[in-house]
Amino acid sequence: MADEGEQLVEVPTGGGNAVKWVVSLLAVMYVAGSLYFLFNLRERIDQQGKDQAASNAQIAELSKRMQSAEADSETLAKQLGMTKKELADRSAALQREQVAQRASQERLAEEQKQQLTQVNGEVANVKTDVGGVKTDVASTKAELAAAEAKLQSAVGDLGVQSGLIANTRSDLEVLKHKGDRNYYEFTLVKGAKPQPVSTVSLQLKKTDAKRGKFTINVTSDDKTIEKKDRNVSEPIQFYSGRDHMLYEMVVWSVDKKQAVGYLSTPKNAPVPVTTTPAGQ
Repeated sequence: MADEGEQLVEVPTGGGNAVKWVVSLLAVMYVAGSLYFLFNLRERIDQQGKDQAASNAQIAELSKRMQSAEADSETLAKQLGMTKKELADRSAALQREQVAQRASQERLAEEQKQQLTQVNGEVANVKTDVGGVKTDVASTKAELAAAEAKLQSAVGDLGVQSGLIANTRSDLEVLKHKGDRNYYEFTLVKGAKPQPVSTVSLQLKKTDAKRGKFTINVTSDDKTIEKKDRNVSEPIQFYSGRDHMLYEMVVWSVDKKQAVGYLSTPKNAPVPVTTTPAGQ
């Protein structure tokens, strides 16, 4: 019997069963995880073994190719009558030649590039020169236009309206460029024999530099006409030839010994064989 003061304590059996169940579950999970790890490790080991075998096979194949290449090299050397060293030297020489050839090609390309740059520069200079020429031509045209505006027309000594009169050599150049008539420039010396000008002859007989006057004999169609006491820049007119064409003479300067001027004839007037019209 138990003592009256003691009490019996009962331990529930249900809690112990739950603990056993949890421990059993953890054990099963541990075993399962271990089995999975071992299985995975085995697969990795097997794969590494396969990779190693493949690498060994590749190494073996590479060794075989190297041996074959070496054998081919020796065979080629024998066929060429060269030793292996000579073949290697020849190969090295060919490689050097290839390097030199590439360097030469690069140098040639660079030279061509420089030449192209130079040509482009020269073309640019030509364009600049052409632009300058155009500017000069435009300037010349402007100067000619200005000079032409200064030219004057007058009535000749025969009472016929003259064309534009040149008072200087530069004015005469303007008339030549117009191309309306033939122009023959002359310098007559006082006291000299008659001088052929175009299809006529001119002879300076007298000059008066102070008054700007002169006297000239004109020989045309076997006739001599005296143009006496004419003035500088005065149109002196006469007819010549079977078609009775109007010739015109202008003297723009005189001194004690000579007279300088020009003779103009129609474009369809006869042209002497030995004389070429000025401006033609």
